[in-house]
Amino acid sequence: MAAGAKNLGGLISTTLASQGVNVAVHYNSAATEAEADRTVAAAQAAGVKAVKVQGDLTVPANVERLFDTAAEAFGGVDIAINTVGKVLRKPIIETTEAEYDSMFDINSKAAYFFLQQAGRRLNDNGSVITILTALLGAFTDGYSTYAGSKSPVEHFARAAAKEFGVRGISVNNIAPGPMDTPFFYPQETPERVEFHKSQAMGNRLTDITDIAPLAVFLVGDGHWITGQTIFANGGYTTR
Repeated sequence: MAAGAKNLGGLISTTLASQGVNVAVHYNSAATEAEADRTVAAAQAAGVKAVKVQGDLTVPANVERLFDTAAEAFGGVDIAINTVGKVLRKPIIETTEAEYDSMFDINSKAAYFFLQQAGRRLNDNGSVITILTALLGAFTDGYSTYAGSKSPVEHFARAAAKEFGVRGISVNNIAPGPMDTPFFYPQETPERVEFHKSQAMGNRLTDITDIAPLAVFLVGDGHWITGQTIFANGGYTTR
């Protein structure tokens, strides 16, 4: 199994580890290595094998190395969960080419080649999930490159579900609402944070504990679900 080191990715890794799943924990740079180490240690404390893998997943060779490492460590890969993403809130007229390229590299290109490697490397009857955003169903300002670069992954997943389905591999996306993580707050004013809260059940943001159980369900009892983007946002938005 391959997943992330911190926030939602870390929780998914440790939750699956508590259910006996070996985990390969990805982290992007030295800045997050300590969090990867903590996630690996928590997984090992749960009694499973765990390894960490560093790499910029906008480089396809690094995605391949992630799957290679997991397969070598565990003898194969059954579950692949991509929590990689970057958020930017900025008006279209102020967005630079470099920002556009970075957003699409991280949110689209990395997701595409993650799916490609999952299709090549997952065992039969495996599962792959990509974390997207509920903004795919919203009509809002500011997030053109964020929602825009996440939206192609819906089409990638549909194609992958058809292509990989012959081997029993399910392919899905989860679209959380604005999440109560360090990635969210720098993009918003306090007033907008309160507005986002007001749009969801219970007047709160989505928590990582709302999303991790859904990921666990999709790779287990919910395996028959495939080709879908599941909005999990407390009623923040729909479509």
